[in-house]
Amino acid sequence: MYLLKVNWSPSETIFNIGGFGVHYYSLMFIIAFSLGFYIMKSIYDKEKVNVEYAESLLVYMVFSVLIGARLGDVFFYSWDYYQNHLIEILLPIREKNGASMFFGLIKNFEFIGFRGLASHGAVIGVLTGLYLYQRKFKYKPLLWILDRVTIPISLGACFVRIGNLFNSEIVGNYTNSNFGVVFLNRGESMPRHPAQLYESIGYLLLFILLRKIYRDKKILNDGYLMGIFFTGMFSIRFLVEFVKESQGGFEDVLPILTTGQWLSIPLIILGLIFTFYSKIKVKNIS
Repeated sequence: MYLLKVNWSPSETIFNIGGFGVHYYSLMFIIAFSLGFYIMKSIYDKEKVNVEYAESLLVYMVFSVLIGARLGDVFFYSWDYYQNHLIEILLPIREKNGASMFFGLIKNFEFIGFRGLASHGAVIGVLTGLYLYQRKFKYKPLLWILDRVTIPISLGACFVRIGNLFNSEIVGNYTNSNFGVVFLNRGESMPRHPAQLYESIGYLLLFILLRKIYRDKKILNDGYLMGIFFTGMFSIRFLVEFVKESQGGFEDVLPILTTGQWLSIPLIILGLIFTFYSKIKVKNIS
């Protein structure tokens, strides 16, 4: 039974350059965006769309994901803190004792990287960014782009959760058994559910499913892949929340479910609407 218990105490930093650490979490984002770009280039090449559009898409995606995820964490989970530390919202710093601003220069802050990122905020950011992207580059309808971008996003989410594991954050509840992961660098001795791995594996399976649907093209009307994506991703998130430690947010106001579950419900419903709408549209065309 003890083979099921893993002691986990990795270093968050791969190496340091000039006092700035290169973190595994950042590396996972780089891998996610790099693989996503490769996948989208192959899709565009296959469908005879100019691959230069994929390069512009990457830029929009990077900014949309990071800004949306950051603001999602700020407003959904951590506003109590950030309302008194506004400068830290978009800068990768943390206030030290006696921190201040002096003639535009930052004083007594430490560089920590961007630690607070929320997936629900990333969704809002991506939808906004892709809407602006399609308004500028009108080579395909917005739903066409959204359908195909769900494939690399689901794989990217898998790597992001691995990054969370390296950071020993977004942990699961204690298992009260010999099964689980002991996060030694959190000063713990009891195993927890590896919630990050549960989600990561779920998103990997979702990626495989979306990729298979896209390749088979049995049902590929506009909106279908996006519907499967929203329904699948946020159903996974909803279920894993049952074994995940509370991340705060507005659970005091709505205590029945976690903040992550409340935020997932409308996205699951949206996914179901797009899935059924797409299938009905296919029947009508037939």
